[in-house]
Amino acid sequence: MTTATTPQDGLPPRLARLTFHGPLSEPRAAAMVGRLAAPLPATVLDIGCGWGELMLRLLAAVPRAHGVGVDVNAADLERGRRAAGARGLADRVEFAEESAVGTGRGPADVVLCLGASQALSDDLVPALRELRRLVADGGRVLLGEGFWQRTPTEAELAGMWPGASAADHHDLATLVDLTVSAGFRPEWIETANLDEWEEFESAYQADKELWLASNPDHPLAAETREHLDSHRASWLTYRGTLGLAYLTLVPTAR
Repeated sequence: MTTATTPQDGLPPRLARLTFHGPLSEPRAAAMVGRLAAPLPATVLDIGCGWGELMLRLLAAVPRAHGVGVDVNAADLERGRRAAGARGLADRVEFAEESAVGTGRGPADVVLCLGASQALSDDLVPALRELRRLVADGGRVLLGEGFWQRTPTEAELAGMWPGASAADHHDLATLVDLTVSAGFRPEWIETANLDEWEEFESAYQADKELWLASNPDHPLAAETREHLDSHRASWLTYRGTLGLAYLTLVPTAR
């Protein structure tokens, strides 16, 4: 398990129950690590890494590998550093607080980009081109990317995130075709199931919900309540409509 953040000074906890910052079960994560570790990669690059849980598991599975995680959230990066230290991986991983736009950190044998293509570009197509640039020939990219399981209605879009549009995501077939156009072949195609989504979204909220129930008059209670209610309404609206694809991609020869 990853080392969770610890609430301080009575503040609401942040993501303390999440192992992965996404809908990813332990069995699926183990299978992903096994596939990515099999070619014995020497270098791993994690784009928008957060606390880098999957990267750390991959490094543990490949004892000679070194990794770099790039993110702009200092608290998440520090959580990753603590986890790396606790697992004896601190000398093989760097957590860098920096933007991934135009990064010179590649090429790497494995590039992880889990729900973080926006860290490379606001547009998916150039983000995919960047991933092709960042992965070494013969390497792998593990891309976690949203897709529509079905086209949402206008009423559903209105209940999702601010400004939500049907153009925000593609369907799964189009998403995979875009990766092929960017210079990849899909080695493995899988999607998060409903149980993974529900575990993730519940864990995302749970500790703050408990904190709020015990601290209804705290100065941060109103702000926390508004955030929780808004996020819960959003995910219960996109539940079953928004999917997350995990695509293991092999770069084609140049």
